[in-house]
Amino acid sequence: MSESDPRSPHAGDALLLVDVQHDFLPGGSLAVPDGARVIAPLRRCIALFANRALPLFATRDWHPGDHCSFRAQGGPWPEHCVAGSAGAAFALQLPASTRIVSKGTHAAQEAYSGFAGTDLERQLNDESIGRLFVGGLATDYCVAQTVQDARRRGFDVVVLRDAIAAVDAHPGDGEHAIERMAQLGAVFLESAELS
Repeated sequence: MSESDPRSPHAGDALLLVDVQHDFLPGGSLAVPDGARVIAPLRRCIALFANRALPLFATRDWHPGDHCSFRAQGGPWPEHCVAGSAGAAFALQLPASTRIVSKGTHAAQEAYSGFAGTDLERQLNDESIGRLFVGGLATDYCVAQTVQDARRRGFDVVVLRDAIAAVDAHPGDGEHAIERMAQLGAVFLESAELS
C-alpha cells in the first residue's frame, strides 16, 4: 500500500463516485435509507479534487428496461435506473471533465461493481491512478463490490465514511460490508479529514 497520507489527495489519486443517482435517493424507486446524507460530503470532495485538477470518475447503473435484477424479470429489486430515465440521472452536479462509467447495461448480467463489464480499470491505468477515494451508494452492494474489485486489482482505496449509506436489506448488512472492505485493506476517513 501507498505510504502517502490518505488525508491529502495528490497526483495519482482519483475520486470515484458510485451510483449517486436519483432512484437511490429518497423518492426514488430503490431509495437507500439516509441516502441523501452522502450529497453534502461528496460535493465537498468534488470541489477539493476539482481544485487540485485531480480526476473524477462516476459510475452509474444504466439498465435496459428488462434488466435481470428487476422483479418483473425474477430479480430482487424494483425497476430502477433505466437508461435515459429521470431516475437514472445523477443527483449531483458533476464537472464536465468527469469520466462516466455505465454498468449493468446488459439485460442478462448483474453488475454491482464499477469494474464489472466496464473499462474502468483501463481508464484508471491510463491516468496512472494508484489510489481511489470512494463514496456513494449503496455501502452493502455497489460500493462494497467496487472497493473489493479495486483492491483485487491492486488499487489503494480510501472509503469516505460519511459519504456512503447502506440499503440494509438485512439489518447489519452495511456494517458487515464495512468490515469486509476494511479486511481487504481499505482505509476509512471522514470527508472533513481531507485537506
